[in-house]
Amino acid sequence: MSTRGNAVARVAVVSSQALFAELLCREVTLRQGLASAGFAGTINEAAVLCAGVGPDVVVVDCALPDGDGLEAADRILASAPLARIILLTTGPVQEILSRASETAISGVLPMNGPLEGLMEAIRHARPGAMTGHPSPLVPAVVPGAASKAPALTRREMQVLVLLAEGCDVRTTARNLNITLNTCRGYVKSILSKLDARTQLQAVASARKLQLLA
Repeated sequence: MSTRGNAVARVAVVSSQALFAELLCREVTLRQGLASAGFAGTINEAAVLCAGVGPDVVVVDCALPDGDGLEAADRILASAPLARIILLTTGPVQEILSRASETAISGVLPMNGPLEGLMEAIRHARPGAMTGHPSPLVPAVVPGAASKAPALTRREMQVLVLLAEGCDVRTTARNLNITLNTCRGYVKSILSKLDARTQLQAVASARKLQLLA
């Protein structure tokens, strides 16, 4: 991957879900060799952002207010032709892949896939090559222990990240703008999926499975 400065790859995020974009940008900054290049909520904003900062990798939500991820990829590559594009989709992956074959993108991943799979895709993205390291990006495959990690939903990952940062359930609920009972439900699901009895155990298990940095 082409990097800038001290071998740091700059990563931009394009999603209408501002909280998701913010959390992903925050996660990127915690990873060695990666840096956040900011985020945008629409295709137009993404084109302006990428023209200005020239990111190495752009993670794009396929569902955007002013078009889909493939349209966004075309606009981004027009202003930042060296960018590697990774699409996140909640729809049928094969349908997106067939359309993506005409666009120079680097991968398609499920929106609710494991976070570590996305981090691996970011690290190993290649321009116009739908491959990762060591496996194809669809579906995401993470080497070692992470390949055995349970599939957490996007919202569960958001909750888990905040718990790992030391937030209690009440603070987490407030940060995510959800009710306390709803947040407790996500925590219960996380504990169940990670086979943990406490939030501390869940965070430790997530780190062991490479779901968290």
